[in-house]
Amino acid sequence: MNRRLTKKTGLLISKEKGTIFKDPGGRVNIALCYPNCYSVGMSSLGFQGIYGYLNSLNNIVCERVFFPDQEDFENLRKTRGELLSLESGRSLSHFDIIAFSVSFENDYPNVLRMLKMARIPARSEDRKHQYPLVAMGGVCAFFNPEPLADFMDIIFVGEADEMLGEFLSVFSASGGREALLEAVTRIAGIYVPGFYNVGYDDAGCISVRSSSHNAPEVIRKRAISDLSKSIVKTSIITPEAEFSDMYLIEVMRGCPWTCRFCVAGHIYRPVRKKGIAELSEEVRDAVMQTHRVGLIGPSLSDYPHAEEVLRMEGVDFSITSLRASAKSAVLVQLMKGHKSISIAPEAGTQRLRDVINKKISDNDIFETARTILESDVNILRLYFMIGLPTETMDDIDGIVSLVSAIRRNTRKGYIRLSVSTFVPKPFTPFQWHPMEPLKSLKEKLRRIKKGLIHEKGVRVLHDMPKDAHLQGLFALGDRRVGKVIEQIATEDFDVIKKGSADIDIAHYIFRQKDFSEPLAWDFIDAGVAMKYLWEEYQKALAV
Repeated sequence: MNRRLTKKTGLLISKEKGTIFKDPGGRVNIALCYPNCYSVGMSSLGFQGIYGYLNSLNNIVCERVFFPDQEDFENLRKTRGELLSLESGRSLSHFDIIAFSVSFENDYPNVLRMLKMARIPARSEDRKHQYPLVAMGGVCAFFNPEPLADFMDIIFVGEADEMLGEFLSVFSASGGREALLEAVTRIAGIYVPGFYNVGYDDAGCISVRSSSHNAPEVIRKRAISDLSKSIVKTSIITPEAEFSDMYLIEVMRGCPWTCRFCVAGHIYRPVRKKGIAELSEEVRDAVMQTHRVGLIGPSLSDYPHAEEVLRMEGVDFSITSLRASAKSAVLVQLMKGHKSISIAPEAGTQRLRDVINKKISDNDIFETARTILESDVNILRLYFMIGLPTETMDDIDGIVSLVSAIRRNTRKGYIRLSVSTFVPKPFTPFQWHPMEPLKSLKEKLRRIKKGLIHEKGVRVLHDMPKDAHLQGLFALGDRRVGKVIEQIATEDFDVIKKGSADIDIAHYIFRQKDFSEPLAWDFIDAGVAMKYLWEEYQKALAV
């Protein structure tokens, strides 16, 4: 590592509270890798929780590795520099296990870039016994890990709280790579992609999937039953995270509302809530390190003890988002003076909210928005999607009308629209639905921005539709998409704009799929029946 990068790493560590340094000798050495920059990775509670848990074990040393920011990445690429761990500055090749925590599909190319910078072959079949074991966990492993299957030795399908202890026991007792891989197939939730073969028919659909080495045909997603016993806790406080100097606490896992577009509402079943006694104790521990505490959950409004927690004195609480409902009004009053609060109407008309099963009304949205803006909250963030199933231009105009009505209700504060492109996700009712083409998505964005251009204090922010198409390709792809990931990682190739010689992108994201078609993720038992999802999809189309 050059002098500038060494200095930068030292500065990051100097600002941290809770960094763990351990002697690697005689221990299992694990490089915990996050395929995005430091500030994003350190704002991931799951990543932090695994880091803390692994280092709590005497026979384990875990060090962090992040994808470098753009300037550092270019520097390493030009100088052929090697990617090193944060704590000791060691090469990834010096670790026993390289474990990737993957939260976002668009980070897939960074996984391969990190392996390349570590001078480790990307494909599992090219790595011999002298290389570390390469593993994948995180939410992307829950629903469809197939685009990365050819690059991983093992994949944790489900919540690591349930599996890590079992895996580490088997790893410590194993007598070599092949024996280890065969042994871990007996652990529910662990997937060894190399023990499976996939065939395709002339139409490009999956025709056969077979297993070897006594690997199970179906991988059952693992989930912890009692959230109060979860290993996921904040380990390090740093001002350089996106949530600066904040201690994150998971309040709920899963969502009771099961919106038809939302993968988290389906794969995190059943809904689990942390007990008030355990949560209060964790808050008390947190304020010993920082007064800033972030409560993590899909809908804090649905946590039964939310009001009690937010009334705790001496704590500056932040929350992810509130559901537009009467119950949220009380919570908003307890968040007075905060910079911003978010709600997610998702769609601009009641008809389209019924399609996606978003059980809130215009009045819910108006009243919650008014309460937030009149409670000395500076910014109201509104989350919308475009390209949803059955969406028309009337629904797009509905977004403009809804926001304009909110603005008329009160002139206080600022309104920020965050408009994202709908991406069909596995294990949701919309997994069979095609994405919308780029041209019509751009037209809808123009219509929203033009319709709100004269509304004072309103600003429209949005993603890039082509990035959403790439996310859709990775979310819905099979193993053949791995070649595209390699191409992007190697050449920075714009596959959405220029297409790919290896696959037909339209086959994955622009095509209506049928219930009888085998899907790339069918081998995963996520705890939700495909028949139920199809019935929900048909209900949506009938609205």
